[in-house]
Amino acid sequence: MPAQSDERPNPDSLLAVVAKEEAEKRRGNLKIFLGMCPGVGKTFAMLQAARVEQANGRDVVIGYVETHGRKETEALTEGLPKIPRRTVEYRGLRLEEMDLDALLKRRPHLAVVDELAHTNAPGSRHPKRYQDVEELLEAGIDVFTTLNVQHIESRTDTVQQITGAPVQETVPDRFIDLAEIEVIDLSAEDLLERLSEGKVYIPDRARAAALHFFREGNLRALREIVLRLAAEKAGKDVHEYMQLMHILGPWKSGHRLMVAVSASPFSEPLIRWTRRLADSLGCPWIAAYVESIHPLSSDEEARLANHLDLVRRLGGEVAMATDDDLVRGLVRIARQHNVTQIVVGKPGGRGLLDWLRSRSLLYRLARESGEIDLHIVRVEGESKPTRPPFRWQMVESPGSSYGVAAAVVFGLSLVNLALHHWLGSRSIGLIYLLGIVFLALVVGRGPVLLAALLSAVLWDFFFLSPRFTLGVFELENAIMVSTYLVVALVLGQFIARARAQEKAERRREQRVTALYLLTQELSSATTMDDIASRVVEHIGRTFHAEVALFLANPMEKKLYSVPHWASTFRVSEREVAVATWAFENVRPSGRFTDNLPLSQGLYVPLVSSGKPVGVLGVRLLEERNLTFDQKTLLQACANQIALVIDRQNLCEIAEHSRLAAESERLSQTLLNSISHEMRTPLAVITA
Repeated sequence: MPAQSDERPNPDSLLAVVAKEEAEKRRGNLKIFLGMCPGVGKTFAMLQAARVEQANGRDVVIGYVETHGRKETEALTEGLPKIPRRTVEYRGLRLEEMDLDALLKRRPHLAVVDELAHTNAPGSRHPKRYQDVEELLEAGIDVFTTLNVQHIESRTDTVQQITGAPVQETVPDRFIDLAEIEVIDLSAEDLLERLSEGKVYIPDRARAAALHFFREGNLRALREIVLRLAAEKAGKDVHEYMQLMHILGPWKSGHRLMVAVSASPFSEPLIRWTRRLADSLGCPWIAAYVESIHPLSSDEEARLANHLDLVRRLGGEVAMATDDDLVRGLVRIARQHNVTQIVVGKPGGRGLLDWLRSRSLLYRLARESGEIDLHIVRVEGESKPTRPPFRWQMVESPGSSYGVAAAVVFGLSLVNLALHHWLGSRSIGLIYLLGIVFLALVVGRGPVLLAALLSAVLWDFFFLSPRFTLGVFELENAIMVSTYLVVALVLGQFIARARAQEKAERRREQRVTALYLLTQELSSATTMDDIASRVVEHIGRTFHAEVALFLANPMEKKLYSVPHWASTFRVSEREVAVATWAFENVRPSGRFTDNLPLSQGLYVPLVSSGKPVGVLGVRLLEERNLTFDQKTLLQACANQIALVIDRQNLCEIAEHSRLAAESERLSQTLLNSISHEMRTPLAVITA
């Protein structure tokens, strides 16, 4: 059974892939011709591909193409049907835009729409052309379009830092995720040659461009960005295909590292070693933590939380699974994420028990990982952690449990003494064994061990011949006592283990239920105030805490200095500064963290698509620390809240743009209705 469980695909990942496949069947297909900058030949390549589709018998229509006066590009548009452009008057200017309604009415198989990041003229149905393209896709029309890498939202900041040129028009990353990407690649030298020949801009503008945006270093960096983006997209497509087809893999189409982390002090240098290896290979990496049924101590929880926070700060991804078998959990995570290399620490223990345990672990990992490569790393230069004194996990039960166990055993002994005249010694041993089973259902391992040993001693002293002596003098009695002791210990350990698993499942169920209820409550929220009120209520109820929700201005991308009015946590100026630090650095701060830990609250940034949209502040009503499970749940809730807030911000921006466009259209209509004598001075005033 365990071997089979490893091969089952992750149900959540499989459901996401199937949902994506079903959505794509209902939509048109989007193909993006992606380039590092203007002039690489995106429009030319798109028109060539469109002519091939037309030759294959498909109905191809040009919705909008900008040839920039290039004769070779204009030649490719000949023979392709064109939708006449729509004329829009704006402040005395006549602007030409794509006629979306005419294109939808024409309903071709394939629409050619240039410049995906273009901003439409005021008065258009959508403020952005990618929204026009989205409507075409929803109508089942395939679309060919072009895009430069600087317009992809997640790459905008990087491009601005490299080139120094501001980027005003952006396209959401979800378009890249849904599209087929064809990179139009051109070396920096060839592009500069085209620029000097006047094939990109007119001579005067070309000279200015060569001195600024089109510098050779900029072009090389932009080329690397676009090639890396295409490689990442291809890797995601392969991963989704493997999940859909239940392929375990790995397919070594590219390097992907996974480091096994735990609460051990050795995990920190191992994480840094993996990051250095990933940098040298130029590949992504993840950190895997397998949660077992055994709860962690407070020190171990804090250490593990620091390790996972380090992974995120270093640019890694955290993957968590629950399994009582460490090897099985690691291999399952590796296969789900198409990992090609696993990094584990070299065992450092010198005792016999450490040697046997580590040898078994590494042998099984090497055997069960299959085609996945294995790195066994001994990190040098790190001080060895002090080992805590050896102690049985069984002594962690409270003292009252030991008293209960002893009382039960002595009570059974009194009962057995009363029944001794009618029962034999074997039946009395079974009564003791039955008591051990019931004890295992209510107490921990330590009390069960005590009860097993104590019952064996009392059974031997009171009921085995010779009676009232300690010692086993007959072979048959020795076999009975040894067998009883082994059965009692194994049975008690097994039942205690089942109880621990049940507690672990209950903890996981509580996390899943809390996250589900939050998702359910937020799904019906229609306004930002409604979202904030439900977030504050749910988080406060789940964590028994006061909550402060800070939102960001979606236009200025700065955090508001006061929390939302629905917040129950009344923050001071100092707490606001801590929340601002969390927003600007995109890292948790405040209590229970290493960043400004003397604060009253814990502040978690709300991040969506790599950008913060707010901060969630939590102050516990009880003087206690957050457990690792609670921190994990709080981070999962923060991720879900960030997605909902980001979605609401986009809806409000779209509505604002629609109202602005409608206002501009009404203003233009009013201006057109005024006589010519009044129109000219008004136009001068409005300009």
